[in-house]
Amino acid sequence: MKTSSAPLITPVLVAGCIIIMVSFAIRASFGVFQIPIAEEFGWLRTEFSLAIAIQNLAWGIGQPIFGAIAEKLTDRKAIILGALTYAIGLLLSSQAITPLGHQAYAWLVGFGIAGTGFGVILAVVGRAASDENRSMALAIATAAGSAGQIFGAPVAEALLTIMSWQMVFIVFAGLIISTLLCLPLMNTTAPASKAELEESMGQILIKAFKDPSYSLIFLGFFSCGYQLAFITAHFPAMITEMCGPILAGGVLHNMGITTTSALGAMAIALIGAANIAGTLLAGWAGKRYSKKYLLAGIYTGRTLVAAVFILMPITPTTVIMFSLAMGSLWLATVPLTSGLVAHIYGLRYMGTLYGIVFFSHQLGSFLGVWLGGKMYDIYGDYNMVWWVGVGVGAFSAIVHLPIKERPLPAAVAS
Repeated sequence: MKTSSAPLITPVLVAGCIIIMVSFAIRASFGVFQIPIAEEFGWLRTEFSLAIAIQNLAWGIGQPIFGAIAEKLTDRKAIILGALTYAIGLLLSSQAITPLGHQAYAWLVGFGIAGTGFGVILAVVGRAASDENRSMALAIATAAGSAGQIFGAPVAEALLTIMSWQMVFIVFAGLIISTLLCLPLMNTTAPASKAELEESMGQILIKAFKDPSYSLIFLGFFSCGYQLAFITAHFPAMITEMCGPILAGGVLHNMGITTTSALGAMAIALIGAANIAGTLLAGWAGKRYSKKYLLAGIYTGRTLVAAVFILMPITPTTVIMFSLAMGSLWLATVPLTSGLVAHIYGLRYMGTLYGIVFFSHQLGSFLGVWLGGKMYDIYGDYNMVWWVGVGVGAFSAIVHLPIKERPLPAAVAS
């Protein structure tokens, strides 16, 4: 039985961090391809936006599926299947020359992210960690996703200067396959109680679906997906087209950030950097304070930051300030939400239960990305879809408050 003396840093945590870091580095880079692909084929912004939106929806649909695969067939098989699907989707996308092609192959990319992302990896890390270390271990794994975001978009931007976007996709396919070298370290068994082992997946799903708190967690995660996916997919293009100029001789210019396109990629990296600190802080706080109130506070903060940004002129300074502020709140919801699911419903089927909750996140992601492209084509800017994000953020802040943050007796009985 695990005790508080168990180490925080384990081989499972290290391997999980590497896999999720590479997976999210690739995923976070897709916004950089918006303009190059649209310009090469003469497409409306909606076309490639829909492909990214479908990718996010497929990620959400695939998450509980891969969670169930991991729990029934082993974590390793789920990760292998996810990485292979991810790579195939990227390779096929590199050859796509029509919007329908990109949108079709986006399903494979999305399923691949599901198999190498939060649902599977956090469940493995959560089961391998001691009770004392679980909240922080989940936060570290989540922060690894942000570490990937730091270099994903800038690397994609840099690669586009020396090769075609098609070749960048092929390089990324090779990178995701390379993460399978970490699998020998992913060796863990679930520290489930006798009651959890005796309880079937169907029984725990029925119990969760009947619990109003599970529905509130499901609804609350929607805005997280909406805001994060919209910003990841559209913020680089939004900055490229709507931000004020970068002045010669300024700090950014002297750093080599001379175009708003480069600033857009840098903004995604800054969000990822700030989120490492924010996510680790959320993991620390989640062990000490009520997770539902922390989540309500994070969503309130996001709402205020987004509202203030869009009300001000968009300049390089406000872009940097927004990126740092939003980044500190970016994925801080993930260790708290996954930890809340584990706390209330137990560890045995955490991957599946969190996967279903994550589907709500990805419904929001689909809507945020697709509406971003659609509203841009209609109005020529992102203001309308931005304000929708402000509204759903406020909704999530409110909906977390009634959650009953206590374990279901059958899920933790010994």
